[in-house]
Amino acid sequence: MTPEIISLTQAAAHVRHGSNIGQPLTRRDGVLKVKGEARYAADNHPPGMLHAVLAVSSIARGRVTFLDVQAAKSHPGVVEVMTPANRPPLAEDPDAKTNPFMFRLDLLQSDEVRYANQSIAVVIAETLEAATEGAALLSPRYEVLPARVGLDSSESFVPPAVGVGNPAELRRGDVEAGLATASKRIDATYETPAQYHNAMEPHAIVAAWDGDTLSIDTPSQGLAMAQARIAGLFGIPPGNIHIRSPFLGGGFGSKGLISGPQVLGVLAARLVGRPIKLVLRREHMYGPVGHRAPTRQTMRIGADGDGVLTAIEHHAKTVTSTFDNFFEPAADASHTLYASPAIATSHEAVRIDTGTPLFMRAPGEATGSIALESAIDEMASACGMDPLAFRLKNYAEVEPISGKPFSSKALRDCYARGAERFGWSRRALAPRGMRDEAGFPVGWGMGTATFPAMMFQAEARAVVRRDGSGLMETGAHDMGQGAWTALAQIAADGLGLDLEQMEFRSGTSDLPDAGIAGGSSHTATAGMAIHNAGAAVIAKLADLATTDERSPLFGAGNAGVVARGGRLFRRDDETRSESYADILGRAGLAEIEARGNGAADPAAQSIYAMHAHGAVFAEVKVDPDLGQIRVTRLVGAFAAGRVINPLLVRSQLFGGMIWGVSFALHEQAVMDRRSGRMLNADLAEYHVPVNADVPSLDVLTIDEHDPHVNALGIKGVGEIGVTGSAGAVANAVWHATGIRVRRFPIRIDDLVAPLSG
Repeated sequence: MTPEIISLTQAAAHVRHGSNIGQPLTRRDGVLKVKGEARYAADNHPPGMLHAVLAVSSIARGRVTFLDVQAAKSHPGVVEVMTPANRPPLAEDPDAKTNPFMFRLDLLQSDEVRYANQSIAVVIAETLEAATEGAALLSPRYEVLPARVGLDSSESFVPPAVGVGNPAELRRGDVEAGLATASKRIDATYETPAQYHNAMEPHAIVAAWDGDTLSIDTPSQGLAMAQARIAGLFGIPPGNIHIRSPFLGGGFGSKGLISGPQVLGVLAARLVGRPIKLVLRREHMYGPVGHRAPTRQTMRIGADGDGVLTAIEHHAKTVTSTFDNFFEPAADASHTLYASPAIATSHEAVRIDTGTPLFMRAPGEATGSIALESAIDEMASACGMDPLAFRLKNYAEVEPISGKPFSSKALRDCYARGAERFGWSRRALAPRGMRDEAGFPVGWGMGTATFPAMMFQAEARAVVRRDGSGLMETGAHDMGQGAWTALAQIAADGLGLDLEQMEFRSGTSDLPDAGIAGGSSHTATAGMAIHNAGAAVIAKLADLATTDERSPLFGAGNAGVVARGGRLFRRDDETRSESYADILGRAGLAEIEARGNGAADPAAQSIYAMHAHGAVFAEVKVDPDLGQIRVTRLVGAFAAGRVINPLLVRSQLFGGMIWGVSFALHEQAVMDRRSGRMLNADLAEYHVPVNADVPSLDVLTIDEHDPHVNALGIKGVGEIGVTGSAGAVANAVWHATGIRVRRFPIRIDDLVAPLSG
């Protein structure tokens, strides 16, 4: 490559921040959704399609000894019943694991029952009603073993790793010495319950075989991963599998990996040789598609006479299934926020009869931060300090656990601007010191938010056409966060075009792999692939023009070019320009294309700690007679790198803050300790906030330039809103009542007796 072309490539990579990025554009898919024209997986009905319904176990441990298959098959409309006896063979053991993102699946490989709601058969029928009635007629009988339920049901052990490969234990400094020299000490235990994703759209699949070619409609946060997993299970090339997933009705992590019920739909289609639709009922989502595990977390914290931290110890106990490994990394939340000369985090786990816990919005950080932020609040009170002043006193200028500098950190600005907007300076220091006009106790609390800035790997294909229009392709996923809009904005700027001049394609597995929509990384990951694809195609255009004597850009190689509005401009003389159409027309080309990749920079990651930050301030009012809690205000200030679309970012942060309210006051999966069955596997009794529970919300985004996290400076906002908000609400409840509740969600009975007394 000549030096001139290298210069053009580098110039193109720095040209692309035009008028689309940063604009609060409305969602490109919004009209389709409002009009009911957005097609979700279960909206597809291929010719000859049959309906499949799962029959699931009513016990948590044991084995199936009898299924009345004949009764089910005799029901009018029932075509077939798939059981372990006639399930089509698989090329790969569903219990095999060959990478950290592969988890064991229940695919009718035996009569063993490992948790309640495990699939034990699939009934296939001409109608959904017939399949449902056929499943009821199976009347299973079991050999039942005692269910192991709860954090104390089995012997605990230290897991080999937590999260995805994180150390189960990590230490820096001498915690015991720090606690011994502390003037003030906190030793408290906090408990969080099991939680389930409960996306509006349940897991669903429409599958059709044509020989060894498979066509699938299914919601997916990771198209390429789903394609590879199915290919391995069925022993066919990934290219033989076409997955369509243009829209998801929410995912929150549960649709990041292909689940057992989805694969059972593919097996059912193989068995009967006709297209199959299988949609999970709401209660069937409590088991086979992941959840957030319960935790018991012990915090030991020390501070000196000036309120300076001397030690933080964070220990988390959690659960996993009896047959697989995923351990909620709750204690890791204490690695990054507060400066302390000694920090120790550790985990232990027990195996219980449950579906395997998996990734759920802010895995680890959500559960860990409510314990950490509650304990920090308790320490501030013990030191007689305002909670914000205490946090500022112990502000971490470098990442405490690693000593790395932050790639960027505007948390001080988040504290200052959020507190000012909220009116924090008017807060009474002591609890039970504030009341509203009706005489109800009012509480003000705060929490610090943080989430790592992650990136995975992705690829995109960019095209500039002879008519001056552009095309960007990447197999991205929009589960409601607005990816179609934000990524199209990056694509338009990457191609130097107005948004209406370009076509953006995503949502199918035949497009370049956009990575996984998880870990608050999708915009950064797919966005960088799009950005680099745009830079590459513009560099090709520039090479055509600057080496052509007929072009007004001839000889501009050393100066470089600027791409804007479908034209290339000389950087040193913008009176000299040429349209894309003229460049391609003169070259006799119908179009020009290039590909780009997105991935984290290992060198930068080895030097810098990369996180988004925020501060959330909450107001609650508590009825002293009924113990009823109302969150009346939430103000959040967040610094998460470069904002691609402020409107979408605001929506994401609102959603995270509402989930924080849900975490603190509403969500709890209740399991029958005798049977291991879920008692509230529906949206009537599994409480999530409704409109009446959502307070006044206010979000501020703090400008933050991060030159290290990636070339676009993007971090992520999908999960950070949960991490500060839950603790802020819990701390506000204490400030209103003087009652420190350490088991979540906070319930009326936690307050009413102490308040009335």
